[in-house]
Amino acid sequence: MAAYAVGILYDLEPHADLVEYLGRIDATLARHGGRFVIHGARPEVREGSFDARFIVIEFPSLDDVRAWYESPGYQVILPLRTKHSRSVVFFVEGIVGPHAATDVLAPGVHFKAARSGRART
Repeated sequence: MAAYAVGILYDLEPHADLVEYLGRIDATLARHGGRFVIHGARPEVREGSFDARFIVIEFPSLDDVRAWYESPGYQVILPLRTKHSRSVVFFVEGIVGPHAATDVLAPGVHFKAARSGRART
């Protein structure tokens, strides 16, 4: 199942280290089947506020995402980015096959019944 590394970058400080990071990251992705789906976009915000850059990298599986992030090739360039920005990075699996919004209501998927009988995350 496809999985994604999602990065939200705040307070990006222009620096030569970031140019080097960008020049080296593609080689680290290729070894693990990763490809940019969204890279550095500023979303069109419709609700709330969001002042950051958004990155999504697709991989064949969650194991591939983890292997990429933990690889020596990526770990050596990671500080080039983290020294010059604040970020939130997380990994998430995609959806397989057709999906309806109500699929998340299935037992054990995303919601657990609260004592009041209402659903919660």
